[in-house]
Amino acid sequence: MTETTKSRPEDEVVGICRDLIRIDTSNYGDGSGPGEREAADHVDRLLREVGLQPEVVESQPGRASVVVRIPGADRSRGALCVHGHLDVVPANADDWSVDPFAAVEKDGCIWGRGAVDMKDMDAMILACVRHIAREGIVPPRDLVVAFFADEEAGGVHGSHHLVEHRPDLFEGVTEAISEVGGYSVTVPTADGGEKRAYLLQTAEKGIAWIRLTATGRAGHGSVPNDENPIARLAEALSRLAAHKWPREFIPSVRTLLDRLSEITGVAYSDEDLDELLDHLGGAQGFVRGTLQDTSNVTMLDAGYKHNVIPQQAHANVDCRFLPGHEDDLMQTIRELVGEHVEVEVLHRDIALDAPFDGALVEAMVAALRSEDPEAEVLPYCLSGGTDNKALSLLGITGYGFAPLRLPADLDFAPMFHGIDERVPTESLRFGARVLQRLLETC
Repeated sequence: MTETTKSRPEDEVVGICRDLIRIDTSNYGDGSGPGEREAADHVDRLLREVGLQPEVVESQPGRASVVVRIPGADRSRGALCVHGHLDVVPANADDWSVDPFAAVEKDGCIWGRGAVDMKDMDAMILACVRHIAREGIVPPRDLVVAFFADEEAGGVHGSHHLVEHRPDLFEGVTEAISEVGGYSVTVPTADGGEKRAYLLQTAEKGIAWIRLTATGRAGHGSVPNDENPIARLAEALSRLAAHKWPREFIPSVRTLLDRLSEITGVAYSDEDLDELLDHLGGAQGFVRGTLQDTSNVTMLDAGYKHNVIPQQAHANVDCRFLPGHEDDLMQTIRELVGEHVEVEVLHRDIALDAPFDGALVEAMVAALRSEDPEAEVLPYCLSGGTDNKALSLLGITGYGFAPLRLPADLDFAPMFHGIDERVPTESLRFGARVLQRLLETC
């Protein structure tokens, strides 16, 4: 992409997003994907075109992240990290109605893997940072702008690598903003109207990706066997699936529910939330996932021949826990699977909980209302995770703020990791304006 004479972020954000989607950065989680180097080099060029001096850091060949610092007016203030990730989850082209890496523009949207998660936000960040550099704008405080590798596999080769090996890049950073927050949902009001509510992500559940290994007695498939590891694993998984994790509403979730109840006029109880949550449309899935800890079986592996009982059987389980629940969750998992099943933690990451107040939150709310004056801004907890987890190890408080004003009929949230992922071009332009306002007032 060549340097454009247009200086407003909204003028180039759509083109930047399209170009990023066309670079396949699929992350299969096993090192077999194309990596992020091509995308990192593209980002590096876009930043250097406007006179910035970013640093590209590789954790392994092809696994590249990009970081650049923009000095602010008050160097004594804590810096703000604005970050995205360059990798995407894989996409099976046969399942899509368009080529997932062609960045097709139709029906007012850009379609493609990463349009929602999160090359849309990457494009907004790049458009705003390029504008700041071209116009010589000095932000109120230092900005550290980062584009990480490997977020979709836990950030081991991206944010966690930089936090461990290059913490100097984040010196003085106290707060951060990134993905999965700041987008709108349209909800009915108690007086029969409608209102846009923007979900500002203030908390994240923790991650425990575990592998279950059931052991037993190998033997011939024709011989009765009361130590069959596949049967033992199946019984363990049935107990996991049947377990009802107790509900606990952390402050961000309680505030969201209470405020949503006030807006819609729909009462709720801790046991009966369905009518209230239905008003969130597709976004309710993220919220439902934060009402309690969760454990979902995602992979199975057992046996090697039809007439052979194997000695082991395996399953992978994706567990997510609320802040402060990790130890209780792991103890419960071990009790449920039983004595014949070993529990191995393949990857873990912490839960986060940030306050829904303070100068940065006020600046985010003001930036949204500068473009949508009647907007409601509500906190929420993310059932998944972001690179804010890694940055928190450096004492950095993170929020999810990728601002998008969305059409009321667009089922947006289910497109995270979904099929036919797409983002409206007008939403991108809106987001670029809001993000620019925030970076100039943060």
